[in-house]
Amino acid sequence: MKIIFILDQIQAGLGGVEQSMQPLGGKNMGIGSVSMFEKILPKVDGQVIATLYSGDEFFASDPETNALKMAAMVKKMNADVVVCGPCFHYEGYGKMAAQSAYAIETRTGIPTVSAMSKEVADVIAEYKEKINIVKMPKKGEVGLSESLEHILELAKLKAEQADTTAFVLAHCY
Repeated sequence: MKIIFILDQIQAGLGGVEQSMQPLGGKNMGIGSVSMFEKILPKVDGQVIATLYSGDEFFASDPETNALKMAAMVKKMNADVVVCGPCFHYEGYGKMAAQSAYAIETRTGIPTVSAMSKEVADVIAEYKEKINIVKMPKKGEVGLSESLEHILELAKLKAEQADTTAFVLAHCY
């Protein structure tokens, strides 16, 4: 299963809040917080083919155009699935991830999985009926390992076009 991750500037390891205007970019490898998934990837026969990133404020400056650019980048790379997150409790990143996931699914047909904590309530409320958002803890809270596994389990189910109904009911908003 070929996976692309979409990260904000912080999770990509490109700086903190001061780098929120980081333009869209990508690397043909896993970077930043993608390393949290290294032990889980073999369990789902997963291979990270790229990491796309953007500063959350840069993305928010023109979300429609930037989401379409993300979708176009994903389509060129021929991924099986795209993981938008993990966003933890970062609202700007959660909004970017949800908007990107929605654009990717509706424009390319490539399945996506997003993940964020309940603190990103407004984004969850707006997008939970449009995309799959895996429940995860706030950064530093208990349950991160399980949520990372759930993210990749759902990614595998979606990439294989399996029935996700029971999984989504159990692990998503």
